Amino acid sequence: MIQLKEINESNFRDCIRLNVSENQKTFVATNVYSIAQAYIHYGSAFPYGIYQDDKMVGFVMLGHNKEDQEFWLWRFMIDEAFQNFGIGTKAVQLALEKFKEMGATEVYLSYEPENHIADALYRKFGWLPTGKIEEGEIVMLLKLDKVENHV
Repeated sequence: MIQLKEINESNFRDCIRLNVSENQKTFVATNVYSIAQAYIHYGSAFPYGIYQDDKMVGFVMLGHNKEDQEFWLWRFMIDEAFQNFGIGTKAVQLALEKFKEMGATEVYLSYEPENHIADALYRKFGWLPTGKIEEGEIVMLLKLDKVENHV
C-alpha cells in the first residue's frame, strides 16, 4: 500500500538516503536541500515521505503560496530502486488528495524540459503547460476538477 507520511525527526534520515539515478540528478533538488527549504518556508512547504508499506521509497513536497493562493507540487522523486512499478502514479494521486484537503482547486508544477518521464506522468493526470518558463523549467497547471483517479 502506498501512503504519504510527514517528514519528521524519526524519518528524515531515510528521506535523505533516497536517490534518483545518475542521469536524473539534474532534474530534481536533493532531499537534503528540499528539507532545508521546507524549514525556511515553514508553513508554506509540506514535505512527505512516500511509503510502500513501511519502507520510504520516495519524497514529495507540496507548496502553498498564501499571498497568491497558489498551490505547487514543489518536489517529487522516487528512489531509483523503486521506479517503474507504478508508485509514482499512486503517489501523485495521494498528493492531489492532500492538495484538495488544503483547499486547492488547481496545482502548478515545473520540470526540466529534458525530463520526458515526468512530462508523461504529469500529462497523464491532466497537467498542461502554461506557456511560462521559470528558471529554465516548464510550468504546468492542473485543474483539480478535471483529474481522474489513477490509483
